[in-house]
Amino acid sequence: MNTGADYSSGTTGATKPDGTDGRAPDGGLIVLGLETSCDETAASVVRLSAAGAEVLSSVIHSQIDEHAAYGGVVPEIAARSHVEMIDGVARRAMSEAGIDYAALDGVAATAGPGLVGGVMVGLSYGKAVALARDLPLIAVNHLEGHAVSARLGAETAYPFLLLLVSGGHCQLLEVRGIGDMSRLGTTIDDAAGEAFDKIAKAMGLGYPGGPALEKLAASGDGSRFDLPRALLGRKDCDFSFSGLKTAASRLAQTCESEQDRADLADAVQKAIARQLAERTERAMTAYAEQHEARRFVVAGGVAANKTIRRTLEDLATRHGFSFLAPPLAYCTDNAAMIALAGAERLEQGLTSDIDVAARPRWPLDEARANADPVHKKTGRKGAKA
Repeated sequence: MNTGADYSSGTTGATKPDGTDGRAPDGGLIVLGLETSCDETAASVVRLSAAGAEVLSSVIHSQIDEHAAYGGVVPEIAARSHVEMIDGVARRAMSEAGIDYAALDGVAATAGPGLVGGVMVGLSYGKAVALARDLPLIAVNHLEGHAVSARLGAETAYPFLLLLVSGGHCQLLEVRGIGDMSRLGTTIDDAAGEAFDKIAKAMGLGYPGGPALEKLAASGDGSRFDLPRALLGRKDCDFSFSGLKTAASRLAQTCESEQDRADLADAVQKAIARQLAERTERAMTAYAEQHEARRFVVAGGVAANKTIRRTLEDLATRHGFSFLAPPLAYCTDNAAMIALAGAERLEQGLTSDIDVAARPRWPLDEARANADPVHKKTGRKGAKA
């Protein structure tokens, strides 16, 4: 084990719990969370009490350097890195939280969806901790972690309308509480973050592409390029980014100067923001008819994009919705959101059997995904989101 690894710490305003055993004095729950679904090995300790969620530690080991040469995540490399790093990352999270394992009320681990080799690493480590310390195990849906992530920054009451937008997922959900969510719309092909990354790769921007494209777009004028708009004739809340991805990738081959590339980057960013806003606006209209309290949350890695966040915030204001997004540290994959989802589940007595399996696909609204799958008769083993 390489204990000299360079981990990043996402701890924000944490204070150590009081008491000799490290437990919260008000009887709150303290949970260790583990996240290994893609290319970050992460561990976090979160305390959930009547006052809300408090992040006691958040440690993330990023694998960006290990995958950069390949222009994307290589599953075998990711899984191997998780095996090498998980113990050190978890130990540092416990150390920064200022507690020992006796202070924990449970251990939560991502059980899917994601790259299943990586998911198995974190879930197996969580099982080992649970068995060794006689703690409840909580298997967490990675998407449910994103769904509650805004609650890490501010108290957010249920229910709310959620736009979950990341590298692998793009969907609109009505979130009534932990484990109680309904899908209103989802992508029928690529996710918004996937479009960002693949277009950035076509433009030669390297990996990760989304942040690089956003930086380049700051000096661009997207009005030069006319990019396609998808699903304009449909009345549902689904998304599609494959046409945009293909058109932009072809245009990237025609760019001759850095300004050309900056203009295309700006056009792409605005096109993605526009489609997210158009479909979200439709969901807001339907949601407002059913709910008096209008709360809108955007979560996931793409929520860190400033143009998209500003576009969605303006949309929420126009429709009378409050707007909330996680702190930037908790937009991308992290274990604090997994620990919080685990704590909320534990609070309701929702724990997992020790033989719970890792799942490469695990939709939040499983009943809707099975009854109305986005991808039909393609040989897939089930809906992803």
